[in-house]
Amino acid sequence: HMPALKPPPPPTGAPPAGVPASSESKQTRTFRPRSGVVVSPQKIGVYGTGGIGKSSLIPLLKDVGKRPLVLDLDDGSKELDVDRLTAADGVDSWESMLDALKSDELWKPYDVVCIDTCTKAEEYASQWVIEHVPHEKGHFVSRIEDYGFGKGYTHIYEVFLKLLAELDRHIIAGRDVLIVMHVCTSEAPNPSGDDFLRYEPRLQNPGKKGQSSVRDRVKEWCDHLLFIGYDVDAKDGKGRGVGMRTIYPQERPTHVAKSRLLSKPIPYLKGDATIWKQLFNKQ
Repeated sequence: HMPALKPPPPPTGAPPAGVPASSESKQTRTFRPRSGVVVSPQKIGVYGTGGIGKSSLIPLLKDVGKRPLVLDLDDGSKELDVDRLTAADGVDSWESMLDALKSDELWKPYDVVCIDTCTKAEEYASQWVIEHVPHEKGHFVSRIEDYGFGKGYTHIYEVFLKLLAELDRHIIAGRDVLIVMHVCTSEAPNPSGDDFLRYEPRLQNPGKKGQSSVRDRVKEWCDHLLFIGYDVDAKDGKGRGVGMRTIYPQERPTHVAKSRLLSKPIPYLKGDATIWKQLFNKQ
């Protein structure tokens, strides 16, 4: 009877079998900090009421040497002198929109990726979910609400992240991204007093806790979220429209907005590219 052979001892310094290697035994990585201002492509969101001139900002990018290509999902650029892809060109669904964004050859001549509108893109995402994601019991549904409380909105949120990932890929490739959105009014929570209504991008925002909120995710994703509205003059407690279109880069009680570079409202005259000149000259 031969005695059982013992396994050979582990190499010197190696952990026993079944014990993960410590961080000390792994190859040391080298990190090299960089300093100074980093100039990089910009992630820009624009929203406002219908007809106020959101899409009209796109051809003005040419005034600062930027060549945009528009994925015109809402057919809102037909009166503008821009390069575009529409439903007639095959961009008429969630999958076809992502396929267009993945086409490196298509984007080689362009500096800016434009989605007009991101609100329509979310509708495409919703339709894709209904057609491809079964209910937890195995059957398919005809409405987002049919998944059960909040579950359909979670599906849309997770699918929509694929669009942001594709846009991030273009950022890495050196292109700016401009997403146009429709507007809605939403109740803003106010810890110090009564809640109030304000303008926000019209994207999914199913709960006050921010869960599955495409709207909140897009606000976080943008370097600049610009609201286009009319100047309002308040007198005797009543608001009177002054009539001047204005681009707001910072948040006010009336709307959400933000910018990493701009701080003051910018008058928006027809054909005036001041917003782009200020934004790209301050990089």
